[in-house]
Amino acid sequence: MQALRLYAGPRARQHIAQHGLRPRDVGVIPAAAGGPKGLILGPLDRFLFGQWLLQSDQPVHLVGASIGAWRMAAACLHDPVAAFERLERDYIAQHYDLPPGQKRPTPDQVSEQFGGNLKLFYGGRIGEVLNHPRYRLHIVTSRGRHLLGRDGSLRTPLGYLGAFAANALHRKALGAWLERVVFSTSSQLPFDPHDFRTRQVPLGDANFMDALQASCSIPFVLRPVHGIAGAPPGAYWDGGITDYHLHLRYQPPAAAPIVLYPHFQQAVVPGWLDKAWKGRHRSSAALDNMLVLAPDPAWVKTLPNAKLPDRQDFTRYGPDLAGRMKAWNGATAASQQLADEFAQWLERPDPAQLQPL
Repeated sequence: MQALRLYAGPRARQHIAQHGLRPRDVGVIPAAAGGPKGLILGPLDRFLFGQWLLQSDQPVHLVGASIGAWRMAAACLHDPVAAFERLERDYIAQHYDLPPGQKRPTPDQVSEQFGGNLKLFYGGRIGEVLNHPRYRLHIVTSRGRHLLGRDGSLRTPLGYLGAFAANALHRKALGAWLERVVFSTSSQLPFDPHDFRTRQVPLGDANFMDALQASCSIPFVLRPVHGIAGAPPGAYWDGGITDYHLHLRYQPPAAAPIVLYPHFQQAVVPGWLDKAWKGRHRSSAALDNMLVLAPDPAWVKTLPNAKLPDRQDFTRYGPDLAGRMKAWNGATAASQQLADEFAQWLERPDPAQLQPL
């Protein structure tokens, strides 16, 4: 494999050595926050949900934060391949008109336009997501507590300063400022929630759009979402704040023990505020059943700008929408190689190609 790397926890490695990897082995699929980086996973998503998983019939839990929540909700639509293709087109083409003298769009402007795009994408189709016969969707959000319970020009930066300091002390201390709220189509979470302050709320027609927008609401870029039906009051922000890469204590079903994770890097970072704490990027026993599919760092250097698409590209390209779209389309087209190499490996799953997670 030239583009794809496979990283496995010890239980996942053992299972693959004994049984290979079959569609019926997958019980959980996480989908990380990370903004435009998630675009690189489009071909893998289309292969997994449009071809490979169709060869099995077991329930699969889909856990997503931010763009990962958007991806996993798209997977629940009747034609997931078309949905993923549209997600990719819409995300790459997003553009915000700036008034003269304004360097970046305001959070109100981004929130309004993004919310409108979600309504266009899922309008009239929420039932497809909620009632999928196999997929159990879990949308992760971050609910502010105390000072972060409401948005404000002073209280929000002060609150996140406090959250950063608490998280630096200990990840669990972050729970004093933010809690994980998971909106689910299943009453059962596919992970042990006791690692961090957690609530679960049923996902339905009345709160689907708000929950999905909240999961994508990056602080200071979008406004938090308030008044989500059926959920505790407060300000709901991007799910990546508490669970950036969904480093959770997974509990997949015994009959489908693999946590299959298309990801844009090897490390599974717990929360967005943990990016600076490299010691928290290591694997743990929580990920023993996980198989990570990620691009090889050397292959990434062959992409436009020698990197994955990221949010800094909005600043890098500024008003040059055509330039940014060309770079991002080039990266997503090249990422078809990831899906092709995984499909080839599945024909004869070789444990020798599994690297330690």
